[in-house]
Amino acid sequence: MLVSVEHIWKYFEADNPILEDISFSIERGDRIGLIGVNGCGKTTLLQIITDRMSFDPTPGGEGAINIARNCTIGYLEQNSGMISENTVDAEMHRPFIDLEAEYREITSLSEKMQTLTGKELEDASAEYARLSSHFEANDGYLIDVRINTVLNGMGFQGIDRNRKVSSLSGGERTRMALCKLLLEAPDLLILDEPTNHLDLDSTIWLEDYLKDYKGAVLIVSHNRYFLDKLCTRILELEDKKLKAYKGNYSAFKAQKAADLERQEKLYEQQQQKIRELQFFIDKNRVSATSAKQAKSKQHMLDRIVEEGVEKPKKPKKPPHIRLEYDITPPKEVFEAKNIDITVGEGEKKRTLIESLSFEIRRGEKVGIIGPNGIGKSSILKTIQGINPHEHGTVRWAMNVRIAYFDQKNEQLDPRRTVIDEVHHRYPRMTDLEVRTLLGGVLLSGENVYNPVRVLSGGEKTKLSFALMMLKRGNVLILDEPTNHLDSATCEVLESALVEFDGTMILVSHDRYLLNKIATRIIEVSKNGVRSFDGNFDDYMAVKEAEREEAERLAAEVSRQQEKERKQYRTREQRASDTRRKQEQRGLEEKIEGLEGKIAAAESELQKPEIAADYIRYGELYKKLEELRKELDEAMEKWVEY
Repeated sequence: MLVSVEHIWKYFEADNPILEDISFSIERGDRIGLIGVNGCGKTTLLQIITDRMSFDPTPGGEGAINIARNCTIGYLEQNSGMISENTVDAEMHRPFIDLEAEYREITSLSEKMQTLTGKELEDASAEYARLSSHFEANDGYLIDVRINTVLNGMGFQGIDRNRKVSSLSGGERTRMALCKLLLEAPDLLILDEPTNHLDLDSTIWLEDYLKDYKGAVLIVSHNRYFLDKLCTRILELEDKKLKAYKGNYSAFKAQKAADLERQEKLYEQQQQKIRELQFFIDKNRVSATSAKQAKSKQHMLDRIVEEGVEKPKKPKKPPHIRLEYDITPPKEVFEAKNIDITVGEGEKKRTLIESLSFEIRRGEKVGIIGPNGIGKSSILKTIQGINPHEHGTVRWAMNVRIAYFDQKNEQLDPRRTVIDEVHHRYPRMTDLEVRTLLGGVLLSGENVYNPVRVLSGGEKTKLSFALMMLKRGNVLILDEPTNHLDSATCEVLESALVEFDGTMILVSHDRYLLNKIATRIIEVSKNGVRSFDGNFDDYMAVKEAEREEAERLAAEVSRQQEKERKQYRTREQRASDTRRKQEQRGLEEKIEGLEGKIAAAESELQKPEIAADYIRYGELYKKLEELRKELDEAMEKWVEY
């Protein structure tokens, strides 16, 4: 066990705890999702676990957080532990400071050992072996590979490593902090909304990376698809208390619904039993013959009331979102032909997408996906005429009424109050009608008189959807509508979008939403634009099949190349064998000729007239020695064949 949390409480106000009797444990290999509505205390709990905030003991004095010996904990926060004046490369190498120092020591020892002898050499060799073994066991030779893998996976391909951290945007710094934390590889990795600044590719990469992570992971996230893909346990923080569920987010939803249904049945059965007991007690309390029984029943009733099933708490009222329209447009709702998607003006103007073409039919719900910065939001603005385009044509059918949700809520006036923002657009509505509308999206009481600028991201989103309901658009254009919403509100929005039978164009990183809503996916990438029928899972199935097919073709090409290489080697081998045989036959003929010459020379030396001629004899003997030497060399070559 890495961490054990036992009976902790947290008070910010006397007699009003935000956390009440929290207990749970974290084991190595756990993948835990911590969920709950905004403001319920999730971040407070994380800060207590990481010792950034103290906790309060139970009223009885209990309460403890036990952390395993040598357990390291990494916590992702904005700009987590980064030095602004460092370069990106320096920051990415910081987790490996000890390993790199160890490598310098190994190098120094290696040089020193060249001059040592005896016992000193023996000791140095042992230390060298120890350090080398530790360095290799900790993947010291793969430091740069690990850094490249994480940076590329998190969307930093091709980044200038000499760039200073201070020059990065807020989102980039958060992603860079996550990169650094992954490279540190703590035993327990605690991530608070890690996917907020990630595009789809980076989010999918992070899922795969965390699935194989050696330590434990504790995640706070509203990204339900992410929780589904990764988590093996869900901890829900609700009404100050924590409850654990086995499985992923979908399993949690099913278990919670079943638990609530079971508790409601038990509570109703208990209430029926209480009514029966109370009836018996009331009827027999004064009867001489059954008063004793009534007293016994009273004890039973008291015990049930004290120890029985609690009344199920009704879920908090969700916002009410219902999107309707009055006019049905033609079948062919929209067409774009060869339009360019640009941002900026004058010298700063740049083109993100060239010659974009696509069409949308009535009733389609099109999800547009792609990496950050590719131009998805700009597409939505360009097709509405908010951003200009110089080339191509955009055509909307007659009777189209667009209701647009901008992820930055730029359509809202920050100076107006909430109620004035509605009145300004719909001046004929009464205060009662406006307050009723706003109350439906949980903007009520004095909050309706707050300026728009002080609203939270989630509150601005709810106000925007209240205005969209009034717009009664038959085409919804939505840019990241779930970015600032908690899970409960996301599900309400999903239901509203599922029930909406008009046309929809949706830019989102929320794969759970895309799975529920989309009937077609348009993928925007640096290679162009592609359309896929179906929802996000259908899109992923096609991409996976394409990946497998690409791998199959690559493997086939590799096999063909290997086959051709082997065939080439075989042809070369045959040619080589032919050459060797020819050379062997030539050597055999040469040896035979040399042996004949040597025999003739030996016979010549035996003649008396040669023996009598000293000069002639010497010349012939020298020639014989040369022939013998040449024969030896030829024989050695022949043996090699």
